[in-house]
Amino acid sequence: MAAAVAVILTPLAGCARADTPAPVGPVATPAPASGVNVTLVKSGGIVGLTDTITVRPDGSWTRTDRSGTARDGQLTEAELDRLRQLTADPRLTAEAAVTVPATMCADAFNYRLTIGSTTSSYVDCPPQATPPAATAEVVGLLTRATG
Repeated sequence: MAAAVAVILTPLAGCARADTPAPVGPVATPAPASGVNVTLVKSGGIVGLTDTITVRPDGSWTRTDRSGTARDGQLTEAELDRLRQLTADPRLTAEAAVTVPATMCADAFNYRLTIGSTTSSYVDCPPQATPPAATAEVVGLLTRATG
C-alpha cells in the first residue's frame, strides 16, 4: 500500500513550490540613518564658533549655536531620503578610520560628523587637504537643510 501511494505522489513532487521566491538582483539593506541620530559639530573660524546639528531618525533636527540658542526644524522627505542614502555609503566607515593630520590653517573650520557609533572629521583647509568625499557630502546636506 505504501508503495502504491509513493508511486502516485512521486510525479507530484516536482509541482511543489517554495513559500517565498528566491530574490533576484541585489538585496537592499536599510540605511544606518533610519534608526540612529546624525550629529554634526562645526567649530573654529575667526570667531571660534561651535554649531551642533542633530538630526533624529524621523528627520527632525535641532541646530544649537555656541551661545546655546537652538532652532528646530524638519528635513523634507527628499532631504531625509538623501541623508539615508549618504549615511549608508561605505566610504564613511573608511573615512572614519583615517587619522586627520594636523593643519597649519589659522582660522579653519573643523567638522566632526557622528552617525551612530561612527565618527569622521576633517579640517576645512583647502590648500592643504581635500575633505573626505562622503563626509563632506553629508556636511553639505546638513548645512544647507538646516540653514
